[in-house]
Amino acid sequence: MKPISLHGHERAITQIKYNRDGDILLSAAKDASPNVWFSSNGERLGTLDGHTGVVWTIDCSWDSSKVVTGSGDNTLRLWDLETGKELNKLQTRTSVRIANFSYSGKMLFFTTDEAMKLPASLQVIDLNDGSSFEADSSGIISIDEFDRHNKPTAGLWGSLDESIITGHETGQLCKWDFRNIKERLLDVQKHKGQINDLQYNVDQTMFITSSKDTSAKLFDSDTFDHLKTYQTDRPVNSAAISPIRDHVALGGGQEAMEVTTTSTRAGKFEARFYHLIFEEEFARVKGHFGPINTIAFHPSGLQYSSGGEDGYVRVHQFDSDYLQYNVEC
Repeated sequence: MKPISLHGHERAITQIKYNRDGDILLSAAKDASPNVWFSSNGERLGTLDGHTGVVWTIDCSWDSSKVVTGSGDNTLRLWDLETGKELNKLQTRTSVRIANFSYSGKMLFFTTDEAMKLPASLQVIDLNDGSSFEADSSGIISIDEFDRHNKPTAGLWGSLDESIITGHETGQLCKWDFRNIKERLLDVQKHKGQINDLQYNVDQTMFITSSKDTSAKLFDSDTFDHLKTYQTDRPVNSAAISPIRDHVALGGGQEAMEVTTTSTRAGKFEARFYHLIFEEEFARVKGHFGPINTIAFHPSGLQYSSGGEDGYVRVHQFDSDYLQYNVEC
């Protein structure tokens, strides 16, 4: 399984995302210039130029017409994917950590960090209303009542755009009612460390969390019932569920600040593959020279990509051995 290495960033990768069709791969990094790639051959289509700080989050609308990015330069920006033109910009009070389009494509939510005595916040804006991007706009709904030092660090839209799921710095998982956003529908504490990533399975009946407590966990999307745990010996920065096999992929590694004093082998920078049901590790894929910060399966399930602290995005096409592999019961 020889990967395609994409080197379009000068600093660590923060997030990668496929569009719904899987022909486009988006990458964000700490170098302020998100990139757009063809997933089939790794050709770079262009960059989204405008940010002046680290880009923490990136997402693509369901019809692949728009891209949203959130940055440490205190802005949320909306882009036209075809032309790379900036369509709109919202100035925020602090760094934007998470941004996600709703499945209807008519709304998006974003979160901002706690900083300069300002609380962390979550805000939903209407993309059909230009005033949502005005500096003094509070959007459709907003929350700024998070407990101190418990900012949202990962998030997803709930089913039918009726709720929002957030993972927090303390390991807490919350579901918020979109009709009454200050009402928590669910609140569970299954992780002992910060939740770094949330990703759905293909039909969105389950989602997987990844945490600094060295584990990834599988939850029921409606009830938050804890279903499975995938235990490692390192912080898990990202985890994804295969759309065609009962497999999950985990990416992580030693803390980035300690990488310079550690060999590749000791740092445990491989992507790890586990069986979804049996929770058993069955494969590792090496390649990155630092922690894996983000990982994603192609919508077809025939490819996966990872982005690392080394600034590389690695695109892996699965070979026939993987597709024919079955875990023995």
